[in-house]
Amino acid sequence: MTAPEAKDPSGAIRHVAVVVPAHNEEHHLGRTLTSLRRAVQNLELRCPAVTASITVVLDSCTDGSAGIAAQSAAERRFTALSVRLRSAGASRAAGVEAALAAECSDPQSMWLANTDADSSVPPGWLVRQVELANAGADAVLGSVEPDPADVNPDVLLRWLELHPFQENHPYIYGANFGIRASAYLGAGGFPRVRAHEDRILAERLRRRGFRVVASDSLRVTTSGRTEARAPQGFAAYLRQLAHKVPAVSESA
Repeated sequence: MTAPEAKDPSGAIRHVAVVVPAHNEEHHLGRTLTSLRRAVQNLELRCPAVTASITVVLDSCTDGSAGIAAQSAAERRFTALSVRLRSAGASRAAGVEAALAAECSDPQSMWLANTDADSSVPPGWLVRQVELANAGADAVLGSVEPDPADVNPDVLLRWLELHPFQENHPYIYGANFGIRASAYLGAGGFPRVRAHEDRILAERLRRRGFRVVASDSLRVTTSGRTEARAPQGFAAYLRQLAHKVPAVSESA
């Protein structure tokens, strides 16, 4: 029998598990995984004592998402999990549960980095989360920017007016949500709901006294589409903004 692995009393992060729920994301998933590989490579370079894994949760996919994920299946520490939940919250929870079962020897030293399958993370995304975690954060709420390439410029301008990029911002996005595993378990995890699972978990964390840091130092770019995968999600919000933007006349 092998001795149990010693826990790190400092709470320093030793493993980062990335969780990505996906429902029919064949047009974006490849780009998402490419950006995550860069982030993992940067983490390995900058923080060699920290390991990483990526879990893609394929929820009720009927397009080519599974095939795209399968192309990464042979990669070290990559897992594709197929579920039929039809729920963003349940998909995230299932991905976290799988990552915890596979990697978690000490919840205090494990970090859960959550994004979406239509988003691209910056190269320093994981490094910055580890830095904030090691400085005492139990959760990190990053900022998000709609992809200028696929959103109406007027809608983008309106969105930027309403969501200025700043530290200590009030926004909560599942596409950029990091949390220490011990805090995740202590707050009850992602609720298995179709929308607002990120907001509910953040509110639970704050009520229980966990340290939640909101930062623009790890901004994620996400799809500017207005056809929502989840009700009341980011795409639905952009659609609401589009309806509020005055139409430009042809003679203007």
